[in-house]
Amino acid sequence: MTHDEIIAIARQADIWTEKDFMFADVLNPKVEAFAKLVAAHERELCAKMCDELYAEDETVSIGECVNAIRARGQQ
Repeated sequence: MTHDEIIAIARQADIWTEKDFMFADVLNPKVEAFAKLVAAHERELCAKMCDELYAEDETVSIGECVNAIRARGQQ
């Protein structure tokens, strides 16, 4: 996850005001580290889910794994 992506997501989440974005080039390193940890955790959960789907049925398609990942956001 890039610095700019973190800023864009923070803006979507309404974490910072527009005034805060004037100083986005000095993004708090702890905020950036947190965002990267959350992204890494989610990637690992998605990978494990695909591993489990494949372990249950070796004919699982990439599309089925993609759909399962997207369904995570609906839970």
